[in-house]
Amino acid sequence: MAKFYDQLTPELTAFIQQQHLFFTATAPVSGRINLSPKGLDTWRCLNPQTVAYLDLTGSGNETAAHLRENGRMTLMFCSFTEKPLILRLYGRGYTVQSSQPQWEELLTHFEAIPGMRQIVVLEIESVQTSCGFGVPLYDYQSKRETLLDFATQQGEEGIKAYQKRKNQSSIDGLPTGLLE
Repeated sequence: MAKFYDQLTPELTAFIQQQHLFFTATAPVSGRINLSPKGLDTWRCLNPQTVAYLDLTGSGNETAAHLRENGRMTLMFCSFTEKPLILRLYGRGYTVQSSQPQWEELLTHFEAIPGMRQIVVLEIESVQTSCGFGVPLYDYQSKRETLLDFATQQGEEGIKAYQKRKNQSSIDGLPTGLLE
């Protein structure tokens, strides 16, 4: 049975720290819903009502466009190990880019990773847990290095050029605000 919380508890924070994968979901007022898997060492709980992740350069930038338009975001974690649990964080999100004043302070919570694009912050409005009994068991093998290798090969200038070509608007044409 689902339970709701106003903020993250120490137990839920510990659960999040054990996960190798999480999902982000955003949607514009009109257009495609975006659901993206995230991994690597990019996740941080800043406090019981604020979380953030280091967003890496990818083929699209839907999350930034949707957050810029309306701020709505859901993050989901689920256990693939013996103890089942699904955890959803609902709230208002925003992006912080390297040109913004908050960047330096937020970046202290992360290790620099090749291809860093922005930091996504979620101010939690509600936390929900549910059973996860239908989620299959999987064994974690290792992180995938492909995205990091790509960013390293491109170099800082190559990544900026890629972001200018591929990350300025959503699939539906909404601006992302990246590199402004």
